[in-house]
Order: sequence, then C-alpha cells, then structure tokens
Amino acid sequence: MQEHNNTPNKLSTKDRCKDTNLNSITPVFEFDKYGIGVEDIKTEAEQLLKQGNEPKESKGLFTVKTAKRWIEQAKTRPIPQMLFGEFWFEGELCILFADTNLGKSILAVQIGNSISKGEQIRGFKLETLKQPILYFDFELSDKQFENRYSIKFEQHYSFDDNFIRVEINSDATIPEGQSFEDYLNHSLERSIIETEAKVLIIDNITYLKNETEKAKDALPLMKHLKALKTKYGLSVLVLAHTPKRDSSRPISVNDIQGSKMISIFMDSCFAIGESHKDKSIRYLKQIKARQNERLFDAENVCICQIAKPTNFLQFEFLDFGTEREHLREITEQDKGQKITEAMELKKQGVSNIEIARRFGVSEGAIRKWIKKANEN
Repeated sequence: MQEHNNTPNKLSTKDRCKDTNLNSITPVFEFDKYGIGVEDIKTEAEQLLKQGNEPKESKGLFTVKTAKRWIEQAKTRPIPQMLFGEFWFEGELCILFADTNLGKSILAVQIGNSISKGEQIRGFKLETLKQPILYFDFELSDKQFENRYSIKFEQHYSFDDNFIRVEINSDATIPEGQSFEDYLNHSLERSIIETEAKVLIIDNITYLKNETEKAKDALPLMKHLKALKTKYGLSVLVLAHTPKRDSSRPISVNDIQGSKMISIFMDSCFAIGESHKDKSIRYLKQIKARQNERLFDAENVCICQIAKPTNFLQFEFLDFGTEREHLREITEQDKGQKITEAMELKKQGVSNIEIARRFGVSEGAIRKWIKKANEN
C-alpha cells in the first residue's frame, strides 16, 4: 500500500511557483475613472466616524461634545453675512419692534427689497448676493401696498421678482380639525418649501399667535420659528409691537410684547424710536446682538427720516447720535405721576424689581420714590 508523505505544512514546487507569482501582482485601483479620489475616501471615513459618535454625544435634551469638536463642526459652516448692516445677519432670528405708526413695515419692505435686488441701503452694509425673500404682509391690503410704492397709483416702483409678497387668503377654508394658527404655520412652511426662499420677513408677529404678550402664547410661537430656521437654514426678521411705553426713557428689551419669552429665542434685536425733537425723525437702536458687539447702543443710534422722493417710501440715513437727544424731557408732573403709579403697584404686592423693570429704572430709584412718597 502506497504511503502519502505530503504534509499540509509543505507546498509542492508547483504551489511555490504560484505563491511567487502572487507576490509579483500589483493591482491598480482606478479611482479617478469613477470620480473617486483620496479626499473623497477620507471625507466618507470622517462622516462614518461622526455618525458613530452622534449617539454618544446625545444626552437627552443636550448635545455634548468637546470644544475642539464644536469648533471643527462650526468650521464646516459658512461665515454669516450681513443682511442689514450689523443689525441682522444670515442665519439669525431677528426681532424688529416699535410703537404703532413709526414705520416698521416701511423699513422691513426696504430691507426685503435690498436683499431681493442685491443692492445695499445707504448707510447699511449688505454682504449677500441677490436672492428670493418671502415677505408675509399681514398689515396692508394690496391697494395700500400699491399706494406706498407708486405716485398716486401711477408710475409704480419696479420690484425684482425675487421679492415675493404673501398675504392671507380670506377665501381659504381651514381644514376640519385644525386651528387657524396650526393651518397658518403649515401654510408658512409650505411656502418656504415651494419657493426655496432662505430669507423670511414676517409683518407682524400678532397674526401668528392671538396674544403674543402672554408668555404661554409667545413661547410656542418663538419655538416654532426657531425650529423652521434650523430645519431650512433660514434668516428670519419678525416685526413686533411695543405696548404703551414711556417715551422719556430709553428703549429696552422689556418693551417687546411677550419680552421675557421672546428674548430667549431671538438671536438679534433692534428697535425704531421716535424723536421728540422732530416727529419726522426716527432712530434705530440695537438691543441684542450675537455676531458682534452692539455698535448702535444708546450712545450711537442711527438717525433716519422717512421720505418718499419718488415712488418708494423709505428710511433715509442721516447721521449718528445719542438716544437721549431724542427722548421726551421729564417734567416735575411726570415724576409725580410715576411715583403715584409705583406706589399703586407696591400696594398690589408687586416687587421693587418688577416695578423698576416696568419703569425702566434701577431698583434703587424705586426705593427712593417710595421713601419720598412716605415722607409726603
């Protein structure tokens, strides 16, 4: 019987030749043929690593990353550009507020027109290229809008097709089971998707919720706008009213309806004030900024006038100045009235801090008022 002496640890001469041939093989990977380069492979690997880390970084309500990873993430995003000087940047949810009839809508249309044409307003930088904007006009009828941008309903101003104006369709039927606010928010999102606009101007906030001065209504509204901004990469300018305010004191964030809740969600904020030196003069004051320091505070407001040189109602930049130049002077009668109102609030159990907030003064000033009233 023939024995088999071959063992698995040894290769035959034929097999050894095959092994030598394998070592001489130099495969060529033609990545360029398929449009794939080394950088593409590295990018794909980084994305896979990132996806693997995401579950670890999510801690319920929080996203937890090292400072280095936050910066690496931020570096992949474009640098925000100015939409209306230092007042409003790309990617921001910005609030513009003022008292009634001070020109919020006039300035908002002017800003929208500037962005839609890629032409800056004199005195205010514009760093973006021309692009579509959605202007939700819940204030004016089409005829009122026409009047502002024509000469006696003739010789109309020529808007760019990038300026898309939206108003409520009074004949629309709200689907059964939906509230007006829910359907309005749904329609708002649909308009964003179908026009692909990245810039929104909402004139004004009171039409998106019934009572924005109430915190319970302001909070869901701002959360919804913030969510839309993040979801679609939007820049949003929202117009808001101020409740009746004392025109002898500087404008502050407390003058926005629903201020406590709204201020949490807004990225930036500016206001229009009326000059008591000249009723045709307005000033713009920066209230909150995240992209830069507040350049236009009480010591450096932008002075403007409302004018209609041809067929376009607009703000015209004049100069810079201080806010106090344009505030109403306080008389002795005003001081007495304030002290009386403060004492009434004190009797109702309102704290000194809250009274001070309402009057736009320090808590120390309120203590002095109370002391003075008690002495009398």
